[in-house]
Amino acid sequence: MLFQSTRDAQLRATFSATLLQGLAPDGGLYVPRAWPRLTPQAEADDLPQLAVEVLRPFLEGDGLEGELAAIAREAFDFPAPLVMFGADERLGVLELFHGPTAAFKDFGARFLAASLARSRHGARRALQILVATSGDTGGAVAAAFHRRPGHEIAVLFPKGLVSPTQERQLTCWGDNVHSLAVHGRFDDCQRLVKQAFADPQLRAQVDLTSANSINLGRLLPQTVYYWAASLRIVRAYREPASFVIPSGNLGNATACVWARQLGAPIDAIVLAHNANRTVPDYLAEGVLRERASIATLSSAMDVGAPSNLERLCSLFPELPALRRALSAQSIDDAATRARIRSDFERYRRIWCPHTAVAAEAYARLEAEQRARGRWVVVATAHPAKFREIVEPAIGQAVPVPPTLARLFERPTSMSEIEPTLSDLRRELLQPR
Repeated sequence: MLFQSTRDAQLRATFSATLLQGLAPDGGLYVPRAWPRLTPQAEADDLPQLAVEVLRPFLEGDGLEGELAAIAREAFDFPAPLVMFGADERLGVLELFHGPTAAFKDFGARFLAASLARSRHGARRALQILVATSGDTGGAVAAAFHRRPGHEIAVLFPKGLVSPTQERQLTCWGDNVHSLAVHGRFDDCQRLVKQAFADPQLRAQVDLTSANSINLGRLLPQTVYYWAASLRIVRAYREPASFVIPSGNLGNATACVWARQLGAPIDAIVLAHNANRTVPDYLAEGVLRERASIATLSSAMDVGAPSNLERLCSLFPELPALRRALSAQSIDDAATRARIRSDFERYRRIWCPHTAVAAEAYARLEAEQRARGRWVVVATAHPAKFREIVEPAIGQAVPVPPTLARLFERPTSMSEIEPTLSDLRRELLQPR
């Protein structure tokens, strides 16, 4: 299997090569050249085996093909429970926060780390991994790569625009993880990463790759939990699953669309955005207007120029086709707080702000649409990561999982930089 750039189909690479390159040479994102139709036989709860069946076609002929089972066991060593509730069990939640940093990005980050560790075994020069984060990505990547020989990690996050718990997750690692607080917004962090890849001076001195969802090694494994949830539902209820997905940079949403493209029994896909309305406005008006991101309660989704929209438009180049493939809503902070409170009172479920955005988007669907099939709200982070928002809304303390509690025992360190390539270059070229 080869992958091609979204901008030039003649630029092709193997799976291992895409991991190391991050972006294609023309600045495009890698996508599969072909879409096999899959019929996995694994049990839905057996995530490692399901990952092998789903991902094997994409590693066919690649140097990592023989390592896939071991990589899957290492990456998918925690569950992704699907909990159906309500009297008729037509609504459920896919809990993706049971990994080491209590966020869905643990799956992809661990898969990428396990893959790179094997593909670069014995390399003479360290690999510099850049990751721009609006909250959860950086913590997941830092945890996955911490103390792995031959890997240096630079985590760029917008100073003051992540939750206190998220900031601690981003800055408590040390060793080979370097935390950079950028005086700007997430879009500035993402822009710096892309500028670094385009800088020949830096590329000549440092082996660079990215751990954002622009990297296939992050995105492809996320299709697995959508396969798992949709297979559970179709096997239990003989109906397809529909998903409401908290959306920012669109990596998680793209993974769901790709799972459906590969044959997963998925019906509707609804993207739930906060006040950053780039995608909902594009679908409604047909004009793409990227803009500066707006700070919201659901900070990990504060993205004004979502990178993975390019992948979605590559798969659906005509706007009517994209509109048929998915829909999008925008939810403000007031509605997010209200949904945290109301769903706790009604279901005794505690949502993080991102999951609450999705729950509110589900509640705004037409009753007729909600009555069709089985709906799943995707819970992308544990609410304990946002206690200062959630606890006032529900009137009680949020239990902190042990994985998060341990982070508060670690010392923190970070460097502050301006949102300029020169500042980033200086940090990356410092002797370690």
